[in-house]
Amino acid sequence: TTAPKPPAPVPGPAPSPPPTTSSKYYSDDGPPLAVTINLDAVPDAVPRNEPLHRFANRPYTVLGRDYVPATSPRPYRERGVASWYGRKFHGQKTSIGEVYDMFAMTAAHPTLPLPSYARVTSAATGRSVIVRVNDRGPFLHGRIIDLSYVAATRLEIAQRGSGAVEVEFALVSTSRSGARAWRRRCPVSTIGAGGLRPLAERRMPSPLSTS
Repeated sequence: TTAPKPPAPVPGPAPSPPPTTSSKYYSDDGPPLAVTINLDAVPDAVPRNEPLHRFANRPYTVLGRDYVPATSPRPYRERGVASWYGRKFHGQKTSIGEVYDMFAMTAAHPTLPLPSYARVTSAATGRSVIVRVNDRGPFLHGRIIDLSYVAATRLEIAQRGSGAVEVEFALVSTSRSGARAWRRRCPVSTIGAGGLRPLAERRMPSPLSTS
């Protein structure tokens, strides 16, 4: 008689792909399914004095890393990589309880005061937008700011998923002399792979009153 054949080996799970430091979009996020407005006509945010959020500027920990948000507006400039977030978060609450609108000029930042304003300039094209910072993030790949879809589109980084930018704190005063003085006081620092050093480590002034 013929000996019975041994059972065929059961294939194991496919190996996981190696980790990457960037991707075009998050696997479960992306651009809107349809765009019904003229993105080029969306105005920049207009900096204005706003009370700080009572809870969103407290120290916090994400993915084992501690963050200490700034609690006073002060000029600064940073260079690094910007990403953006889209339809997965559209309509959800931001860190200060506002509804995220991917078609508004907003952004998320790990440590800037909430709310506050920033000018974001593309290193590749020189184009700039002013965004209202009303959310926390990003926390992966050393990114320094997460832009709304419309802001990323205006800076021509939406299709690539990320891009090199310079982020500047946008003061309420917009006079030319004030802007020149701001740039003289504010040296550029570069973000490395480790991410953004909390602004509180840069000797931020005493906290403002919060709402």
